[in-house]
Amino acid sequence: MLDPQAQALMTLLSEKGIPPVYTQTPVDARASYLARRSFTQPDAPEVGRVQDMSFRYAGVDIPVRVYHPIGSSQVLPALVYLHGGGWTVGDLDTHDVLCRSLCQQAGGVVVAVDYRMGPEHKFPAAYDDAVAAWQWVASQAAALGIDPARIAIGGDSAGGNLAAAACLGLRDLGLKPVLQLLIYPSTLMAPDTASYQTNGQGYMLTRESMAWYSGNYLRGPQDTLDWRASPQLATSHAHLPPAFVLTAGFDPLRDEGLLYADALSQAGVSSQYICFERQIHGFITMGRVLQEANTAVALCAHALRTAWA
Repeated sequence: MLDPQAQALMTLLSEKGIPPVYTQTPVDARASYLARRSFTQPDAPEVGRVQDMSFRYAGVDIPVRVYHPIGSSQVLPALVYLHGGGWTVGDLDTHDVLCRSLCQQAGGVVVAVDYRMGPEHKFPAAYDDAVAAWQWVASQAAALGIDPARIAIGGDSAGGNLAAAACLGLRDLGLKPVLQLLIYPSTLMAPDTASYQTNGQGYMLTRESMAWYSGNYLRGPQDTLDWRASPQLATSHAHLPPAFVLTAGFDPLRDEGLLYADALSQAGVSSQYICFERQIHGFITMGRVLQEANTAVALCAHALRTAWA
């Protein structure tokens, strides 16, 4: 059964006549996504301090936002966070509340990354930025007050895709985050899973929207077979960081998260998998209207604390 709160939210959005994302321009879709946050997201929790910075990569300045928790003076563990939004929408502001919540509840530094997005910047730009961001945080650990041995990486939806793929790329460079926090990640760019078929219409994220998002990001069909875009297709998932994978039961991406958690387990990687059976895609940022979102954030914070310990 769909969570009644999620059903009420979808009914309200339908009554408001919010146009489907695939009927909008990327610029309009970004503005719409940002505007909706005040309705669905909780109030922003206080943290110790927030600093907007950037790092230089591939001739481009990549903005980041660094969150420190209240009342901590010692060197802290960190999470590099990659926002969701189909590699097309989303930014530091759309996920500010979530990053603040994870920072304060987990008790570590959160570094949110405003990676390059499509259609202006095609694959593998976002993937490259994700790998570079983790490396930059590790290289700047002393200046940021971070323990370089305890840096995790994570993200939701497209950000979960980037986090999973970045772990594969970092492994091949001899580097290893302490945790990959994957919140309803996309792990296949050309999915044909049961959840893609059964949940691809009527539950916020649709098959048409997914095609629009991937079309903005990818250069062409050949990119769907590249493990940097479809981390499920990597030849090996061995020697990757431990994973905490969280999915939603009424999400077309549900089975991709489960498949990835299983692939990690089969490769000998410690992997936890939790599905919020009654929830929809994108729910974790909607704590103002969905109670289970706040439970999910608390679970993610607990997973981070455990990995950092």
